[in-house]
Amino acid sequence: MNMIATGQRLPEASLTVMGKEGPETISANELLGHGRVVLFAVPGAFTPTCSARHLPGFVEQAASLKSRGVDRVVCLAVNDIFVLEAWAQQKDVGDSVEMVADGNGDFTRALGLEMDASAFGMGERSQRFAMILRDGIVESLMVDAPGEFRVSSAEYVLDQL
Repeated sequence: MNMIATGQRLPEASLTVMGKEGPETISANELLGHGRVVLFAVPGAFTPTCSARHLPGFVEQAASLKSRGVDRVVCLAVNDIFVLEAWAQQKDVGDSVEMVADGNGDFTRALGLEMDASAFGMGERSQRFAMILRDGIVESLMVDAPGEFRVSSAEYVLDQL
């Protein structure tokens, strides 16, 4: 599968969110296919750059993003929802960013944005990326080069709006 591109519709896949009663499965199109959404993906919850800069940047910039017409800010990781919930609590995310698990990486693979982190004992994960979506169509896709944290940052995304 080739990497998703600007102008393309998101692929369908099941994702997991934490509901009031526990984990809930939701379709990618149901979650991301309506309105203007900023989706950013991290290689892993609790990992150094993700914890120190990536997630906190979007938490800090959520109001600014929404003031520029973004309806939802969504964080995606190939982790389970329990890990993402613990990370969100540790980082005091509140309702600024929605945490979404792609536990088996199916959605990430369908996007063509997976990476092999086996050398670090992490298996298959997501590349570090951000995208701006409008009604499930990719308006802008920003994928960081391996080892970088630049174009997927909240500040960079804000500049693209």
